Amino acid sequence: MRLLRNADKGSHARDGRLHPPLRGARGLPGLAVCGALAALLLAPAPVRATSFSSVPCPLALVLALDVSSSVDEREYALQMKGLAAAFREETVQSAIMATGGILVTAFEWSGRDQHVTHADWRYLATRADIETFADLLARSRRQHTSYPTALGYALGHAAIRLSSAPRRRLRQVVDISGDGVNNEGFPPASAYRAFDYARITVNGLVVRGADPDPLPYYTREVIRGSGAFVEVAETYSDYARAMARKLLREISGAPLAGLERYRAGPHASIPVTR
Repeated sequence: MRLLRNADKGSHARDGRLHPPLRGARGLPGLAVCGALAALLLAPAPVRATSFSSVPCPLALVLALDVSSSVDEREYALQMKGLAAAFREETVQSAIMATGGILVTAFEWSGRDQHVTHADWRYLATRADIETFADLLARSRRQHTSYPTALGYALGHAAIRLSSAPRRRLRQVVDISGDGVNNEGFPPASAYRAFDYARITVNGLVVRGADPDPLPYYTREVIRGSGAFVEVAETYSDYARAMARKLLREISGAPLAGLERYRAGPHASIPVTR
């Protein structure tokens, strides 16, 4: 996969933040921005999973988990236990097995350089595969606690993770969850211009309660691609239910019944589930 697209020239300093040098966007001089993007590309990557058959996998799914400073320890525990519980749901397991198997990886994100893989690429095809993956998530320990919310950098890292998937895939999905808006580094739009997201769908899971409300931001700035949507958890206590519903939709690749329509953003008419 070609990760970096040609960036337009011309950028300026603003509030000390990094923005890729794209037409009409402000940011640091192009050299500094190129350095920021190069840091993402050259960062040590986890060891690649064992290669599988050349037969295409129905889905490669990247789980990007917010551990920025707005997420306290209780909320982090609810997030990880909720994610594990979602994979243990009978309906989710049945959906995965019905596809013949999917590729999944998970990483935590917060600041510009704070990306830690909790689960490298795994091929989930059997109930035992899924249970093992859920156990791994439940045991994962948080690596960062005090960094801001660099959504653009998280999306850049997600694109790099997809490029390392050990098998051809028919669909590529980034599942990014968070409880706040971007407040560090370049914004999502700049990541989408700098990295090749042409065949990648980005869905969001928003945990509400912050000010400003992250839901409008996610629908306007974060999600993109075919069938993109936002799932909503009103609190972290609702995370497991929201994630299970989100996974069902991502695995099947089709909308679920009874969704409330939420029109926002340039990329799609976004269904938001509650």
